[in-house]
Amino acid sequence: MRIHPLITKSEDLKALVDRLSKQPFIAVDTEFMRENTYWPDLCLIQVASSEEAAAIDPKAEGIDLKPLLDLFVRDYNVLKVFHAGGQDLEIIHNLTGKVPHPLFDTQIAAMALGHGEQIGYSNLIESLLGHSLDKGARFTDWSRRPLDKRQIDYAIADVTHLAAVFPRMVEKLKKTGRGAWLDEEMERLADPSSFAFPPEDAWKRLKLPSRNPAVLGRLKALAAWRETEARSKNLPRGRIIKDDTLNEIVLHPPKNQDDLGRVRGLSAGWRTNDIGGRLIGAIQNAKPLGPDELPDREPRRPGLTKDAALVSDLLKLLLKIRAKETGVAARLIARSDDLEALAAGVRKNLNILAGWRYEQFGKDALDLVEGRLAFGIENGKLKMSRVAVKETVDA
Repeated sequence: MRIHPLITKSEDLKALVDRLSKQPFIAVDTEFMRENTYWPDLCLIQVASSEEAAAIDPKAEGIDLKPLLDLFVRDYNVLKVFHAGGQDLEIIHNLTGKVPHPLFDTQIAAMALGHGEQIGYSNLIESLLGHSLDKGARFTDWSRRPLDKRQIDYAIADVTHLAAVFPRMVEKLKKTGRGAWLDEEMERLADPSSFAFPPEDAWKRLKLPSRNPAVLGRLKALAAWRETEARSKNLPRGRIIKDDTLNEIVLHPPKNQDDLGRVRGLSAGWRTNDIGGRLIGAIQNAKPLGPDELPDREPRRPGLTKDAALVSDLLKLLLKIRAKETGVAARLIARSDDLEALAAGVRKNLNILAGWRYEQFGKDALDLVEGRLAFGIENGKLKMSRVAVKETVDA
């Protein structure tokens, strides 16, 4: 495989993209810093095909990333391969408003191939390629320039190994017939709505301090205010105001800006500075949540009775057995809320009752819930057996 020097010029990047656009797939990775910013600070982009690999410096003066970004989000003929690519996808979405498509995530694929719930990249490479990765540059400050050769080689190695491991995983998926199992997961990963986060929804990620509509209205207003401040200043949310302090203000709102100086977690400067004024404005303009905005008091799916809770535990045991038998991560087969819904009597709109999940697990799960499958102990070992269900005949 040809390894290029660090690309810092637009014409070199354009030439690379022209070649990559003729490939069936490319491996993609990024290096970024986020400790002191709201938005991830993109520091390096690595790409590789089966023939060549390169690192691109997005901080290089005058470099035009548009051809590369267009390859990611507009060229549907090239498959983009990531490993645990959530943050990489977020960065690309921030830059383009779109998510790469089509895409393939090797961490998700590994779940279908018996590598566990969330296998790390180095463990996956060691398992499939048989050698360990150099971890010496893991704690690099990627924003500093210049980057030395060892740092660049370390970054490029991530995509060269990814380009090597991807075809092997595809072959295994073909042999096991599990490739189609991943389509739904990859489409979910590529959903742009996963990365669109309006400030007015920020309160939904916080622990609710109360169910009082007025309190929740202040929580919504102040969480949106903090989100807007953090974005405009490009600072982490906690650097604007910490969650505990936010909740304290929500529960015990100051009457005026001067009172902010007595709030634990805020400095005396908030009594007179502009950000303190905007905080007070957000408090004063907050409106109670309407009935349609209030979060559900109970889960949307039926609550579990004591008997249904026991059935749910049996379903989790069945899932564990099926996951071990098939070599597929349990989390890929079924989620806890689906198991609880099935135990509570739900039979519609459950992923485990459709497609491959039904064949691999859902059918037996339904039999267990409806009394056609039972657990037993034989010679000290757990055993499942079919149960003949007697039909009742009306007299």
